[in-house]
Formats: sequence, structure tokens, C-alpha cells
Amino acid sequence: MTSVFGRRAAAGIVGCVAFLAIGWTSLLVPSLIREVERSFGQSDAGIGVFYFVNAVAYVAGSLVGGIITERIGRRGVLALGALLAGLGLVAQVIPSWTVFLVAAVPRGLGSGAIDAGVNGMFLDLYPDARGRALNIVHLFFALGALASPLAVGFLVDAGFSWQQVLLGSGVAMLPLTALFVLVEVPSGRRHRAAVGDAVGGVRVPVVLPLLALALAIGCYVAAEVGVSNWLVRFLDPAPLAVATAALSLFWGGLTLGRLVSARIADRFDHVHFTIAFAVASSVAVVAAVFVPSLPLSIALFAFVGFAYGPIYPMIMAIGGERYPDRSAAVSGFLGATSVAGSVVYPPVMGFLSVAVGLTAAMLGTAVLGFASVAALLVARSQARRAAGAGAA
Repeated sequence: MTSVFGRRAAAGIVGCVAFLAIGWTSLLVPSLIREVERSFGQSDAGIGVFYFVNAVAYVAGSLVGGIITERIGRRGVLALGALLAGLGLVAQVIPSWTVFLVAAVPRGLGSGAIDAGVNGMFLDLYPDARGRALNIVHLFFALGALASPLAVGFLVDAGFSWQQVLLGSGVAMLPLTALFVLVEVPSGRRHRAAVGDAVGGVRVPVVLPLLALALAIGCYVAAEVGVSNWLVRFLDPAPLAVATAALSLFWGGLTLGRLVSARIADRFDHVHFTIAFAVASSVAVVAAVFVPSLPLSIALFAFVGFAYGPIYPMIMAIGGERYPDRSAAVSGFLGATSVAGSVVYPPVMGFLSVAVGLTAAMLGTAVLGFASVAALLVARSQARRAAGAGAA
């Protein structure tokens, strides 16, 4: 029993460290957006192209990583993911916009593989407390994202270049490769016969709740990443230190939301719990955009972060509960579709900013939040129908 607990704890710690790292790196470019635009002579539309390339690679890493895990196991996929993410960041310091975009591919592939792999690992490690476990590991993602803008603002003010920040972050990620090789993690492998269990023929209704959950998590991530990636730009009239502090407050709220959710989420129906937070976040976005006071707007965006906090891990937990025997595939699929949302909308916000203004683009994130609520309701309805058909 002790050795099992020890192996579980070691895998959990490495998973949390990995999420801390990808949380940190996910906020680097949004925090450094002004410096990156000036260095390469790019507009918001150019940064939107970077977000698109990085997000597409992230989707591919999540989806392919989940599929490969079911065939070869989780350890190698996670180790390769850490290596690719670190090397991609290091390559982005080369003074070429083309190289910056190309290097976003391995960076996104690696981060996506880590995201899906660690989610699946926690679903396997803690089958009896998925809501708590997923909120805890995503708490570390939020902690990394919280620290990143604060540290970036401090480092830039202290005279460090954005290239030095990216280089240091990339080098710091590389040891994760060795940690994933050394630690014992649930393999996630599945026999070939199980791969088709939930698809085809009369089993198609079983997949419908998963598709609805995919839409819900995709809309949520599109909204969250949209706010996070463009908040510093939205607060452009404010000094950089204030704008990056606002982004940190957003992620501080998100961190607190996950911390609170880790303590209480398993006491409630997971779908109802998630819907309540999704509705609150969308209402708060509208208020934050229209309120005439900058300090109040920043405070409201911090509350948006708090309400966003539990949504992603809870949707992942709902998927794990619905498909307990397919953790690698489900976490990879939901991880990929979640980032698909960031492929579509956050990059478009750059073009909307140029065409109609960033205010309208920010309001679109509230609409996406309500769409996520609708998809969660459909997922619950489809799950009940599938359960009824199975009983019959």
C-alpha cells in the first residue's frame, strides 16, 4: 500500500510541476505582446496568426498524444512533449518572425501532449475523486499563469529582453523530460479491441454526450484564452505594469476558483456546479467591458477569472466519469477540442480588433460562455438518454 501511494504521489507531483510549467509558458507571449510586436514590426493581426499556429499545434499534440498513449503508453509521450515544448521556446528567440511562427509548432505540440497526458494520468490516479484531483492539477496551471505576467512585468522593467525571458523558460522546461522518464505513471495503454467500444453501430448514442462536452469545453477555452490573450492589449491606455498586474489578477482569481472548487466540487452535481460558474463568468465579462472605471473593470476581470477557474477541470472530470475506461482517449479528445476553441476565436480577435474594435471582440467571449452552458445541458440530456437506452 505504501509503495502504491508513493508512486501515485510521485506521478502527481511531476504532473503538477508540468502543469505549472505550461501555465507559465502559456502567458509569456500575451504578457510580452507589446515587445514582440515592436521587435518584429507586427500588428495585432500578426499576433493573431501566432496564436492560430500555436493553437493548431496544441490541438494536434493533445489529440495525437491521446491516441498514441493508448498504443505505446503515457511515459514516452509525456517525455517527448516536454522536450518539444522546451526546444520550441528556445528556438523562438531567433530574430526572425518566420522562425518565431515555425517554432510555435513544436512548442504547441509538446504543450498539448503534456496537457492531455497529465489530465488522463490524473483521471487514472484518482478515479474516486476526479473533481478534486482535476481541480488541484489545474490549480498549478493557474499558479504558473498567475506568476508569469507578474514576473514578466518585473523582468522587463529590470532591463531583461523578451528573448531572455523565453530562452530561460525554454531551458527550464527541459528537465521535465527526464522526470517523466524516471517517474512511474499509469500507462494509459488499451487493447486494440477496446478502441472501437464507444463508436459505430448501436453504440453511437454513447458518443453523443462526449461530443456535447467537447463543444462545451471548446467554447469555454475560446472565451478564457480570448480574455487572457488580449486583456493586456484591451487595457492599452494603462501602463504595462498595471496591465500585466490586471492579467495576474485574472489568473489569481482563476487560481482561487480552482482552489475553492477542489474543496467543494465533489459535494455537488458536477454538471450543475459547472453551469453555475459558466453563467457567472459570462455576466461578469459583459460588466467588465462596459464599466467606466478602470479599477472596477480590473476587479471584474479578476472575478471572471474566479468564475472560469473550475470550468475546464470539471468538464474533464465529467468526461472521465462518463467514460471511465478510456481516460487517455477522452482526455486527449477533450483536450484537443478545447484548444480547437482557441484556434478559432482568440486569433480572430486580433482581426476583429483591427476591423471593429477590441471591445466587440471581448463581448464575444461572453457569448461563447453562454454557448458552453447550452452544450453542457445537451451533454446531460444525451447522457441520460444513452443511460436509458443501455438499461433497456
